[in-house]
Amino acid sequence: MVKELSQQLFDDVINQNTAVSLLSVALKKNQIAPAYLFSGPSGVGRSLTARRFLEGLITGGIPEIRERRRVEALNHPDLIWIEPTYLHQGKLIPQSNASNETISRRNPPQIRLEQIKAIKAFLSKKPLEADLGMVVIDAFEMMNESASNALLKTLEEPRNGTLILITEKPESILDTIRSRCQIIPFNRLNKEAIEKVLSKIKSMKMPDIEYALQQKELINLSNGSPGALIKNIEIWQEFPQELWDSLKTLPQQPIEALSLARDITDQLDIQQQLWLINWLQYYLWRQNNDAIPIRKLEILRSQLNSFVQPRLAWEVTLLRIIQAIT
Repeated sequence: MVKELSQQLFDDVINQNTAVSLLSVALKKNQIAPAYLFSGPSGVGRSLTARRFLEGLITGGIPEIRERRRVEALNHPDLIWIEPTYLHQGKLIPQSNASNETISRRNPPQIRLEQIKAIKAFLSKKPLEADLGMVVIDAFEMMNESASNALLKTLEEPRNGTLILITEKPESILDTIRSRCQIIPFNRLNKEAIEKVLSKIKSMKMPDIEYALQQKELINLSNGSPGALIKNIEIWQEFPQELWDSLKTLPQQPIEALSLARDITDQLDIQQQLWLINWLQYYLWRQNNDAIPIRKLEILRSQLNSFVQPRLAWEVTLLRIIQAIT
C-alpha cells in the first residue's frame, strides 16, 4: 500500500516514468540518498517532481494536502529552495523576484558563495519537524566557481539532510559533485504529452496565444518542453513590436546594424538578450541555411556571459553577420 501511495504523490508528473519510479522506490524503502541530481531539459517537470518528492519525505510517502501546500509555498521550516540571484545594493535578489524589484539585470544571475554558506548553516542544525533537512538548488549550472567548491565540501561532510540539484546542463557540473549524487533523469515529452499540454496553453488567457503558437522559432526553441514553450511565449510577448520588425528584416548597412545594437541593449536586459540569441539562431538558419551567422551568435553568447560590454558586442556581431550574408 505504501508503494501505491508513494506513486500517487507523482500523479500530476507527466511522462517521467523513470524519475517517478526511482523516487517512489526510495520513499517506499526509506532509502534516501544524501544528494540527487535532477538532470534534463527545463519545463518537463523537474521542479514539480522535486516538490512532490519533498512532500513524500515529510509525510513518509503519503500524499497529504496540508504538507503539499506548505511545500508549494516553500513554507516549511526544514526546507530551503536556492535559485540564482542578482546582487543589488549588497542584497541578494532571487531571480524569480527580480521583475518586482527596481534592479539592474544587465548581468546574468548566479548562485553565490553566500547561498552555499547558508546551506551549510541550515544543515548543521537538527530538523524541527521532518526527519531530514531538505535543500533544493535550482538552475544549478548557474553556480559560480567559489560556490561550487564550497558545495563540494558540504557534500563531503556528514549532515542532517538531503540535497536536490536541478540542472539542464549536467556536463557543466564538477565531476566530484556529480559523482556524489544519485542521477534522476528527465526526458523530453512525447508528442501526445506535448499536445495535451498545448491544449491547456491554448485555454490560457494570454494575448495572441494562437498567433504565438504559429511562430516556428518559439516551438523550436522549446525543444519538446511545454514549460519552456510557455516561458518562450511570455518572453516573446514582452518584446516591443518595433524591435521584432527590425530583427526580422535585419540590417543591410553598417549604420543600421549600429542602430539595432543600440535598441537591443537599451530595451532588453541581459537575460532577454541571451534568449534573443537563441531565437536569432533558429530564425537565421531557417532564412539562409548558413552556419556562419550561427557561430558568430554563439561567440556573442559567450561574450555576454563573460560580462563583455553588451552594446559593443552586439555591434561587432551584427556587422559581421552583415558581411557573412551579403
